[in-house]
Amino acid sequence: MAQPMSVSDIEMRVAETRALITAKWGWFLALGIVLIIAGLAAIAFPLVSTIAAKVMLGWLFLIGGVMMIIHAFQAPGWQGFLWELLIGILYAVAGGYLAFFPLTGLLTLAILLAMLFIAEGVFEVIMAVRVRPHEGWIWLLLSGIAALAVGVIIAMGLPESAVWALGLLVGINLLFSGWSYVFLALAGRRAHEAAAAR
Repeated sequence: MAQPMSVSDIEMRVAETRALITAKWGWFLALGIVLIIAGLAAIAFPLVSTIAAKVMLGWLFLIGGVMMIIHAFQAPGWQGFLWELLIGILYAVAGGYLAFFPLTGLLTLAILLAMLFIAEGVFEVIMAVRVRPHEGWIWLLLSGIAALAVGVIIAMGLPESAVWALGLLVGINLLFSGWSYVFLALAGRRAHEAAAAR
């Protein structure tokens, strides 16, 4: 049975996480910007039952997932590495499914996305708790709560939600995720500048 972490161990891990975010703030910012752009693109293309819309959403998820996986390996020492890697893999798998199997039904798509958002929400909430009290952790927590809410709304509204919700909710979720990483990156940048000024 694992021993609970002492206060000094927790403080040391928090300090390591802060140092990593400070050192790699540019990667956090790049990921946030990519996710914001993907979110705006998803909102601009509302859900329709055509193959083109499903393929577009698939590529948005696939690109976002690949960026998350790359980002996770650019900052492997931070507390959220495993969770970000898992979220990235989920996005990439969901994106590949949508992009390369465009003839699947809308209901299947809605179920898949509901499961993706619920899993992402759980992972982001856990990640936020692990990086707390780093400045900006609350945005990660809010992003996780938003993802959970999106997943639950889609799941509870099935099958009707498959017709109207996906494009809008996907875009909103990506925007929340993107802004959470941007705020973490800006906090890391301020810490980097403060350290450089000493």
